[in-house]
Amino acid sequence: MWGVRLLAVCFWLLVWQLAAWAIDARIILVGPLEVLARLAALATTGEFWASVGLSLGRIALGLVAGIAAGVVLAAAASRVRVLRELLAPLVGALKAVPVASFVILVLLWVSSSSLSIVIAWIMAFPIVYANVLEGIEQTDSQLLEMADVFGVRPLDRLRLIYLSQVLPYFRVAVSLALGLSWKAGIAAEVIGLPDLTIGEHLYDAKVYLDTPDLFAWTVAIVVVSVALEAIVGRALDAALARWEARP
Repeated sequence: MWGVRLLAVCFWLLVWQLAAWAIDARIILVGPLEVLARLAALATTGEFWASVGLSLGRIALGLVAGIAAGVVLAAAASRVRVLRELLAPLVGALKAVPVASFVILVLLWVSSSSLSIVIAWIMAFPIVYANVLEGIEQTDSQLLEMADVFGVRPLDRLRLIYLSQVLPYFRVAVSLALGLSWKAGIAAEVIGLPDLTIGEHLYDAKVYLDTPDLFAWTVAIVVVSVALEAIVGRALDAALARWEARP
């Protein structure tokens, strides 16, 4: 499986390099070898790691806050019909409005340094809310009836029934929210231009027509995204497996 994926990656890298040679215009397209060399040079600087760390920290903060809000409000909405109806227009709007519109609006209310936090929250919340609520609604009614018959306590019902039923939905939601929050957060930085962030470096590369830097930072964004999804995905899978294995 991994061998096939590696061959596919090598194929597209070759296509990229051939396209760069064919165009032969460095300001338009540079090859992967030059991009990797520039990325390696950037990785030796403290500013590179500070920018990655700052962007990652802010976006992660918004992501975690969005996940927490989505879980809590989904649990509440599953019990209170009025709350579900009140949240439905808000969740629908958060899903439908373009990220660029949110970025411009949020910039009117918060500083550029907090922009990516809010945007990451906006991306994560509706996904987690909708998936967790769906997981709660899809909980096996027969298990709930059995819990009523045997007088299972609310905490045990939550631990033994609801969590085991909802965790797969939660895992999918977090995976989706992670990728969207990361990309949207970086896009917000490009517009808001907070100091010492990935978005600021992308904007500078575009302004100064520094194509190698533009591609190098883009590759860094992709690498961080893939690494985060792999780490978080494995952690969630391990947690889900341990939970299902519990007696």
